Amino acid sequence: MPVNSRLPGFYKLSPGDRLRSASRAAGLADTDLSSLVPPDPDMLATADRMIENVVGTLSIPVGIAANFTIDGRDYLIPMATEEPSVVAAASNMASVARLHGGFHTSTDLPIMVSQVQVVGAPDPRGARMRLYEAEAELLALANDQDPLLVKLGGGARSIEVRIVEASEAVYVVLHLHVDVRDAMGANAVNTMAEAIAPRVAAIAGGRVRLRILTNKADRRLARVRAVFDRDALGGADVVAGIVDAFRFAAADPYRAATHNKGIMNGITAVVLATGNDTRAVEAGAHSHAAAGGRYTSLSHFEANADGHLVGTLEVPMAVGLVGGATKTHPAARAAVRLLGVASARELAQVIAAVGLAQNVGALRALAAEGIQKGHMSLHARNVAAAAGAEGDEIEAVVERLKTGGHVRLDRAEAILAEIRAGRS
Repeated sequence: MPVNSRLPGFYKLSPGDRLRSASRAAGLADTDLSSLVPPDPDMLATADRMIENVVGTLSIPVGIAANFTIDGRDYLIPMATEEPSVVAAASNMASVARLHGGFHTSTDLPIMVSQVQVVGAPDPRGARMRLYEAEAELLALANDQDPLLVKLGGGARSIEVRIVEASEAVYVVLHLHVDVRDAMGANAVNTMAEAIAPRVAAIAGGRVRLRILTNKADRRLARVRAVFDRDALGGADVVAGIVDAFRFAAADPYRAATHNKGIMNGITAVVLATGNDTRAVEAGAHSHAAAGGRYTSLSHFEANADGHLVGTLEVPMAVGLVGGATKTHPAARAAVRLLGVASARELAQVIAAVGLAQNVGALRALAAEGIQKGHMSLHARNVAAAAGAEGDEIEAVVERLKTGGHVRLDRAEAILAEIRAGRS
């Protein structure tokens, strides 16, 4: 039967009633969607407070990356991801970096930027100058919106005014720079932008349209470097192969997209585990990769005088420890407790280190045995389970899949059938 997506009053229902209503509208039995319902009713209640029209939750595996030494301190790092080999690769490369002191990091102050767009200013460049002249007034107005943030040492710090020439218009765009302390900062900067917008419009002599943060968080960068031991990586040729892979990514946006995806495999997993905004961090990272006008590698690799691999990474990192899911989701709170970080800047440093480790892990596999050998070996368990294997059948199927060299669902199904036939 066709689905009817018209569900009047759906948002008013309880999660359980919504699930039943959706099941009926889709022509499904109530039990068809039961796997969406978490066993803990408190988790369902928490989810219902976080987003709209909640019917259940989706569980993502959380693994712990080991071996990380960052700025002289050891960390156990939670990573939430569905992709095999990510946690293993990060842990493995952290152990290689550990031989030369681990990861070394630095971060900018936690400055977020909101944009106030003015349309119709008759003299855009004159408006730009008038806004700079009113900087102190605008900053004071912005800071009046969040006295607690100011008390904690944060608040609006400065402005920047840009002239943006679009195809059929010229916009005056004011950037408000805000130190958001240990928050991701979206709510704070958006509130300030909306508060100053009428005054900005009056000074500029135009009309305000958009007033919202930018996810191009290039004033909030996290940087990391590490030395990866030549012999532990597999020798001088592997180091040369990794450097060649980096150069390929730096020169070719097609390769850079996959290269940077490997970095984000590590970064996004920690961002998600700690309840931060994965889309904001990813948008910032990819915009940074194109900051020079062409999409390129976020990381850089070279060999030092001793032949060891030196890896560096610089990436915007708008993450926080207060507000949002970081405080409301119990699993995110547990992940933050495990990490033991004391500030948003420390969290950003840890996340950047994981991104670099994950990147090296992928490049090492590409430069040595190829990405599929290790990845598909770990993926084999998923394939065995998808074929219907249970209990000790899973390992039996996995071993035969790995021996055959082709990890495919049809082979797993055939192997499982043989195993079960042999038992009958």
